[in-house]
Amino acid sequence: MIPGVSDAAKIPELRRRVLFTLGMLIVYRVGIFVPTPGIDAAKFRSLFEQSASTLFGMVNMFSGGALENFSIFALGIMPYISVSIIIQLLTTTWKPLEELSKEGDAGRRTITKYTRWGTVVLAFAQGTAISYGLQQQGFAAESGMFFIIKSAVTLAAGTAFIMWLGEQITEFGIGNGISMIICAGIIARMPATLLMTFDLMGTGEVTPFTMLLLLGFGAAIVTFIVFVERIQRRIPVQYPKRAMGKRMTQAATQHMPLKLNISGVIPPIFASALMLFPATLAQLGGGKFFEGYLRLLNRGELFYNLIYGGLIIFFAYFYTAMIFDPQQISDNLKKNGGFIPSIRPGKDTSDFLSRVLSRLTLWGGLYLCFICIVPQLVYARLGAASFTYFFGGTAVLIVVGVVMDTISQIETHIVARNYDSFMSKGPGKIRGMGRATQMGGRLIRR
Repeated sequence: MIPGVSDAAKIPELRRRVLFTLGMLIVYRVGIFVPTPGIDAAKFRSLFEQSASTLFGMVNMFSGGALENFSIFALGIMPYISVSIIIQLLTTTWKPLEELSKEGDAGRRTITKYTRWGTVVLAFAQGTAISYGLQQQGFAAESGMFFIIKSAVTLAAGTAFIMWLGEQITEFGIGNGISMIICAGIIARMPATLLMTFDLMGTGEVTPFTMLLLLGFGAAIVTFIVFVERIQRRIPVQYPKRAMGKRMTQAATQHMPLKLNISGVIPPIFASALMLFPATLAQLGGGKFFEGYLRLLNRGELFYNLIYGGLIIFFAYFYTAMIFDPQQISDNLKKNGGFIPSIRPGKDTSDFLSRVLSRLTLWGGLYLCFICIVPQLVYARLGAASFTYFFGGTAVLIVVGVVMDTISQIETHIVARNYDSFMSKGPGKIRGMGRATQMGGRLIRR
């Protein structure tokens, strides 16, 4: 048991947060099975089975199976993620948004409002396009403009409701709400994948020894991800003595922690979407060019993996450059009197951070390539390609990352409660508290 997490049920506030989060996730999972009105679900499911290896398969994974059922949550949270990334891009390139992001809480609230409205607009546009396409292919139980508008409004409302659920979890629950929803959708599909593989074992297509290899390799991949996600390059930063009023602060040395994988799961998501988009167009009748693409780039082939890995590394550098500005960090350090030992403030500091960031991003990109490509090859070799979506690549990165973040937040709540309890007791009133020890940066009561 992870230290401190076992005490979560003993803290009333934390217990309420955990139960609230579970309740919201249950509401989300129930909505997965509420069908969109006017759609022939059986015919659509037969189409989806033929398109599982396209962009629809990835969207279905992130929506927890909602697209496969074409429920009111069919679009999932993908419109929100897309708009958030677009807003983040514009924040670094468009001056009005850049200035708005520097206005503190008021600016962030305004940007959040823009993101919400952008999500609703994009979801409505996607819902309209999907509804029109399904009507043209005969999957609609009714036809006409009324059906298109009704379906588009339903899908947009479903996405808006998921966005609201995520915000409620973030505010009143535990963990990041949007990430928790995506994680819940992926985890909910994992048992079906395991059962499918056990069925193959029952028919003799997969041997018990192969099943043990699959489970062992999956556990090794999860362990490796946990290990790498905790790796940091800690850059020392020194602050000189400063006068604060009548008091003189002591010189201090702090550390700037830089993760090996700064870009997170964004590069694999972007790379997968870009690789699967032509396959999706070919599935929808996009012409001979896209059919030739399918023949040239078969999933799992060497040429496919080389392009896929190259895109992951490219997006790792691209997204890292968006979220981490060495020049801005250097300016902030200079304003606050901080400096990196043996590095001159200003341009030298910025160049040093750029070099460190470039090396970290290269290794982080290679790590993402390994996680997204090697499990796919191993599972295909062992005859269980269905493991790829849910026990390798983007899915397992998201699940492990969300679980680690949630555990960290639970530990933070426990530490804060123990600290408040300790400070609320004056001298001579402490009875039987035991010792407080510092272990791994966490305060644990013994």
